[in-house]
Amino acid sequence: MEGGGFVSLCFDAAAEDAERWSDALLEAGALSIDVSDPGAGTADEMPIFDEPHTDGPRVWRTSRLRALFADGVDIDAVTREAAAYLGEPLPHHRLEHIGDTDWVRLTQAQFEPIRIDERLWIVPSWCSPVDPSAINLTLDPGLAFGTGSHPTTRLCLQWLSRELAPGEAVLDYGCGSGVLAIAAKKLGASVVRGVDIDPQAIVASRANAERNGVTAAFSERDVEAGPVDVLVANILAAPLTVMAPLFARRVRPRGRIVLSGILLPQASAIRAAYAPWFIIDEWGSEDGWVALAGTRLPE
Repeated sequence: MEGGGFVSLCFDAAAEDAERWSDALLEAGALSIDVSDPGAGTADEMPIFDEPHTDGPRVWRTSRLRALFADGVDIDAVTREAAAYLGEPLPHHRLEHIGDTDWVRLTQAQFEPIRIDERLWIVPSWCSPVDPSAINLTLDPGLAFGTGSHPTTRLCLQWLSRELAPGEAVLDYGCGSGVLAIAAKKLGASVVRGVDIDPQAIVASRANAERNGVTAAFSERDVEAGPVDVLVANILAAPLTVMAPLFARRVRPRGRIVLSGILLPQASAIRAAYAPWFIIDEWGSEDGWVALAGTRLPE
């Protein structure tokens, strides 16, 4: 291939071989390796979340590897060298030439404004709002989970847009990018806090709050003991179950709770875990994911 830029080598590998292939290609001169789910965007997509207290899969059964090389590298020779080093057959692969000025444009083209409902949008910083009169959250894809593109996040955002009352105090537990906390503040919440065990999530949340011009506190520990009006938790079924007593203590009597990150078959068990403290039921669902919402019972 001629011309400036880069060459992308793409192929699929079994889960147990993906890390070995990545190391071998980096050793052979790859500038970077991207690993993704080959079923992404299809019925075969396999969500992977690195959450505590979960027993689900931590890797995809098959991983799609994209190795980036400087233009001019003999990719066929590199691939043969890596395969020989690993003792593996040469994988079926494809090559793509990428111009050196296309990276930002290529990345940004993958993300467009996301309509949550009639009055709430998520808008990347490089896009103009589709509806300037709506509540527009400026949020770019980053390291922390939660840009509004996943059903679990959208369901929580829709609940906040339709159900949150002005002046309520909100706790976003497992805040990720901070999108739920920021949305709550823009929708009229008085005091907003976000908690996440991932330090990168706290960094991202604070940066996103500043970008959106909202005041919200983010920390790795839930340092406030007082009850809140609304608690939103978009995590996973196992930690949601474990945290039911904690969340019950954090929500005032007749306050409300919203739980997401729940697959449809898990919903009944989550409802049962929260039944001692909440009147709770399914609020919405999308693509096999469910959001539960409930009211704290009086003391």
